[in-house]
Amino acid sequence: MKFEVTKDNIFRTLSHIQGIVDKKNNLPILSNILIEAKNNSITLTSTDMDISIIEELQCNVIEEGSTTINSQIFYDIVRKIEGDSNIEIISNNGKLLTLRANGSRFSLACLPKEEFPIIDFKREESTIKINSNIIFKLIDKTKFAVSNEETRYFLNGIYFNLHDEGNNSLVTFVATDGHRLAKFSHKLDQKINPISGVILPKKTINELSKLLADVNIDIDIYLSSSKIIFYINNTILISKLIDGTFPDYNRVIPNNNDNKLIINRERLLSAVDRVSTIANEKSPVVKFKLLENVINLNTINNENSTATEDIKINYSGDKFEIGFNSKYIMDIVNNLQDDEIILNFRDNSSPITAQENSSPNLIYVLMPMRV
Repeated sequence: MKFEVTKDNIFRTLSHIQGIVDKKNNLPILSNILIEAKNNSITLTSTDMDISIIEELQCNVIEEGSTTINSQIFYDIVRKIEGDSNIEIISNNGKLLTLRANGSRFSLACLPKEEFPIIDFKREESTIKINSNIIFKLIDKTKFAVSNEETRYFLNGIYFNLHDEGNNSLVTFVATDGHRLAKFSHKLDQKINPISGVILPKKTINELSKLLADVNIDIDIYLSSSKIIFYINNTILISKLIDGTFPDYNRVIPNNNDNKLIINRERLLSAVDRVSTIANEKSPVVKFKLLENVINLNTINNENSTATEDIKINYSGDKFEIGFNSKYIMDIVNNLQDDEIILNFRDNSSPITAQENSSPNLIYVLMPMRV
């Protein structure tokens, strides 16, 4: 195998694929990426057996061949090469890879291609087409609410659902950790056959978000009962799905929160941030006291230090006090973007909703804390 490639091109590809490599895996081959040179292009593949990324890159292939190389070492070497240099890569017997660039030369131990897992990445015909910006935004506005609690593994990802609404199709992403919930839907321009809801793992969501961040194209998505495949230009991401039942999120979203509060987003965010400075780390509760035309934020910690701040608002609903985890409320407010946001309350023990006028299909739900 012998090929020449520019540093910028191969580094961009390595940035995409090396992120899924499991550094702690007991199988050495899974710490490697597969490099295949053929027909004036190279294909780089990485996998952790749950997620796989395959990316094709055009370059000058002098001699066809294949081998595998340690992902982290290869990535670090390419990253440290100066400028947009030309890199020459040679592997004569698949056991040693030589990399030359400028005056540098590296000889790296390889493992044979035959040890690398076989990844089936043929292009499926029954795909759905959705713009990359739509998927990226749905992920971006919901991923913060994914649970990290491994005992409830079915919450360790984002629920992906495609369903009908009138003459249109609606794609919906939902995430929850049991304390907060994020639901974001987008109405597609075309009618697409509905699909049963599936749960995308957190790691898949993070890697997909990276791949979609800098593109604005239509991507193809293939879905089966056990896996999902995203075709993004010359990149293919394949992932297993979480085998579990996602909670009925529609039952969690309250529809009788009649106490409506409209408040400046930045004003609320900065006030919660200030008041929570003294909050207990393990239980950072901030109390919201709703009064006529004013909301009072206050907290007290274990040392009896206190903080309080008033925000003038237009409010004439019920008067009560309700507590929230300050980090959770700030996460929600940070993910809204309108100058003014809408908070809907019922009483001091029921979940609230947070929304904005510019994105009516985006809704956040937050459970209160005991005060």
